[in-house]
Amino acid sequence: MHEEKEGKLYNPYEMEQQEWKKRQVKERGKQLLTIISPIFILLLWEICSRTGVLDIRFFPPPSAIVSTFFELMTSGLLWTHISVSLYRIAAGFLLGVIPGIIIGLLMGLYAPIRHFISPIVMAFMPIPTLALLPIIIILFGIGDFSKVVTIAGSVFFPVVINTVAGVLNIEKVHLDVAKNYGASPTDFFLRIAFPGALPVMLEGIQMGQAIALLTIVAAEMMGATSGIGYLIWTSYKAFMLKEMFVGLILISFFGFMFSLLLRGLQRKIIPWR
Repeated sequence: MHEEKEGKLYNPYEMEQQEWKKRQVKERGKQLLTIISPIFILLLWEICSRTGVLDIRFFPPPSAIVSTFFELMTSGLLWTHISVSLYRIAAGFLLGVIPGIIIGLLMGLYAPIRHFISPIVMAFMPIPTLALLPIIIILFGIGDFSKVVTIAGSVFFPVVINTVAGVLNIEKVHLDVAKNYGASPTDFFLRIAFPGALPVMLEGIQMGQAIALLTIVAAEMMGATSGIGYLIWTSYKAFMLKEMFVGLILISFFGFMFSLLLRGLQRKIIPWR
C-alpha cells in the first residue's frame, strides 16, 4: 500500500530499487579505483623511466618488461618456470593445509591433544622454515619435494593456529546440544567443529597462501634449477633486470589472483561473513 509523503506518492519498492542502484554505483566506483591504482603506478613508472627520473638500468620501463615477458613466453622458458613453481606451490599448500586443518580441529575439540601438541607448535612456529632448509635438503634432497616440504612447513602453522582459535570460539551451547543428542566423534568433527571454525580457518588459509608465495621464491633461490624464484635470482646475478622484474611481477600477479580466488570461495562457503 502506497503512502503519501510530502505531496508525492511514496512507493517503498521504488525506494528500495533506488537504494540498490546507489549501492551498485558505489561498488562499481570501488572496483574502478582498484583497477585504476595499479595502472596509475605503471604509467608513472613508465614516464619516470622514459624521462630519466628513474635510472633505466635499474628500473626499466614497464613496456620493456612486457616485451621481455612475451619473448620469454614465446621461447617457452618462462612457461617452464611458471609451471614448476605453481606445482610446488599447490603441492606444498595442500601438504600444509590438510594436516593443519585436521590437527587444528583435534586440538580445538580435545584438551589433552591441545595441551600435548601446543608446546611443539609454539616451539617450532617462531623458527623460519627457510632456516630449516639445509636440514630439509639433507633429508629430502635438492629436488622438488624439498621445496614442497618447505612450503608446507610455512603454511602449516598459521592454518593450525587459526583452526584451533576457530574451534575454541564456537559457542558452548552448540557443543552441549550435540552431546545431549548423542553426537558421535565424527559428528563433532564434521558437523560442529569444521563449520564452526570455518570463518577463522579460512583467514589462516588466506595467510598461508601469501606465506607460500614468499617461501617458494626464497626456496627456489637456493638449490634449484628452475622456477620463478630461480629466474629472479639468476637474472639478478647476470644483471638482466628486465627478466628479474618479469619474475617479480609474476609473483605479485599470482598472489593477487590466489587472494581473489580464496575470497570468492569464502563468500560462497560462508556468505554471512
